[in-house]
Amino acid sequence: MSDADALETAPETNRATRLRLQVFAPTQTLVDEPVRKIIAEAANGSFCLLPRHIDCVAELVPGILSFLDTDAVERFVAVDVGTLVKADDRVRIATLNAVVGDDLERLSDTVTESFLTLEQHEQEARSALGRLEAGTLRGFAETRFAETEETR
Repeated sequence: MSDADALETAPETNRATRLRLQVFAPTQTLVDEPVRKIIAEAANGSFCLLPRHIDCVAELVPGILSFLDTDAVERFVAVDVGTLVKADDRVRIATLNAVVGDDLERLSDTVTESFLTLEQHEQEARSALGRLEAGTLRGFAETRFAETEETR
């Protein structure tokens, strides 16, 4: 039985002391486990979520989200922008880009490397898009010029 399944079938007293954290990126689930506490950052500042906290929705800003797992070990997720939804004992976070780590220093290195690679890919994509747009405009101009020449 997984931790998530155990959380679902736990007695009400255990459920009252745990949250289920799920962090989703577009292509994968980065975190899906029971936790004791979550600290995140929104545009108006940092906040902490504990079991029995009121349900809420927050827009996350780029930063470090931290959480305590069931063994009270602090873990981290570097998130780009994202949306956090807390409903009952579940906290779901959707983000475009995130990196999970147990050590802040290594996480910083991983984030730097990961985001630099992402930036390089974005630059290559923008360059390819620019060439495609230029080619399309050139094609339209040539077609328009050819039509103008035919009508003369």
